[in-house]
Amino acid sequence: MDKIGVVVCNYNKANDLDKCITSILESTYKAIDIYVVDNASKDNSLELLHSKYEDKVFVIENSENLGGSGGFNKGLRTALKKDYKYLMCVDNDAMLDEKAVENLKAFLDRHNESGMACAKVYNTTAPNIVQQYGIEVDFEDYCVKSPFAGRLEDGTMPEYVYCDAVPACALMLRREVIDKIGVMPEENFLYWDDTTWCKRATAAGYKIACLGEAKALHAMGAKKEIVNTFPTYYAWRNWIKFFMEFTKEDEIDRMCEVFLRNVFVAIYDSEYNEETCRLSTIMAAFNDAIYGNYGKASEGIIGEVKNLYKREKEIVKRYNMINIKSNNLLEEAKNLKQRLERLAIKMNENIIVRIDGLSKPDIVMCDYIFTLDDLSLEYIYADKNENILLTEEDTYYVMNFAYSKKVFHDMYKDLFLRQVKKMRNKETKK
Repeated sequence: MDKIGVVVCNYNKANDLDKCITSILESTYKAIDIYVVDNASKDNSLELLHSKYEDKVFVIENSENLGGSGGFNKGLRTALKKDYKYLMCVDNDAMLDEKAVENLKAFLDRHNESGMACAKVYNTTAPNIVQQYGIEVDFEDYCVKSPFAGRLEDGTMPEYVYCDAVPACALMLRREVIDKIGVMPEENFLYWDDTTWCKRATAAGYKIACLGEAKALHAMGAKKEIVNTFPTYYAWRNWIKFFMEFTKEDEIDRMCEVFLRNVFVAIYDSEYNEETCRLSTIMAAFNDAIYGNYGKASEGIIGEVKNLYKREKEIVKRYNMINIKSNNLLEEAKNLKQRLERLAIKMNENIIVRIDGLSKPDIVMCDYIFTLDDLSLEYIYADKNENILLTEEDTYYVMNFAYSKKVFHDMYKDLFLRQVKKMRNKETKK
């Protein structure tokens, strides 16, 4: 029976880690060596590992947080010293079904064209809802999509799917893949590392699969800012880095145009909402991406998120009752309703918020306030990015948007193109 080396990367999630290891130990496939890499956790993770799992797992203690990719790689490099045919990466907040390892191995045994195979992943808090079942890389909009995400498990999805990428939360791969393309891109630190790894595998001729018979639950920490811009920096930098590396030569110009637009919109929104730390973090991510400054963020880049919600607070003060016209943006309207109601409680105010009521709307949902023609202020406008057009002062931002966008584009377009070509020339010479 072929032994499999399973690597778990952990940082400050002792409770999740306990459940994760237990699920792996309960696997029907018993020829498993478990390597737990701890990224210098400050909770009781190490205490748990040494007291409960000392004789069941190999513990690797890092003196500093090496990020997701660095942590996994530490475990993979250790496992590569032994003769495993297959290796596996499992997130510390994932739990494997008892047959997941067995079924993934059997799939790879049967499908020599597949270099990597991932479990079908469900939400821990909603186990009948699919979190991920194959990722597609979209080179039109320069993003990734998960076609089955959010679907109720009804038994109608394919037995397995081939795709562009899969997450490393429950991923098995052939040792030969690592021999050919290397370990995870450690320079990412976290985010987009598994997607990049998969893309490099497909470029080397391997297929990437997701298997319905292999199941896993995954908590998946939110990438949205809560207290600081930590997720903002890595998500933006590595998103740009990925498409700099993999966009076709004749599409580079358009890729630069799309990212310049996306970056500008993000920083303009941040300036409008007085989130100056977010603005500087995004610009740092953009600059680091194009200049090749990867790894862990430099000192001073990550900062506190204020979440001022100044305009929402002003609305709560002005209105006791408010009607939102959703304009086919119902989810966004619901989110705005929740923000207003939460703020009202904090501010000790009373407000009744209705969506698509019969009365004249007070707030009208739109795609983006900075491209509006109506600056009459007859209505309050709110958009998909959580921007609100409320006052006459706000209209000046709308009027200056197009000019500011052009200035930003002209400042960075040639530089961006040069840096993309420079990066790709370096990759070609390797």
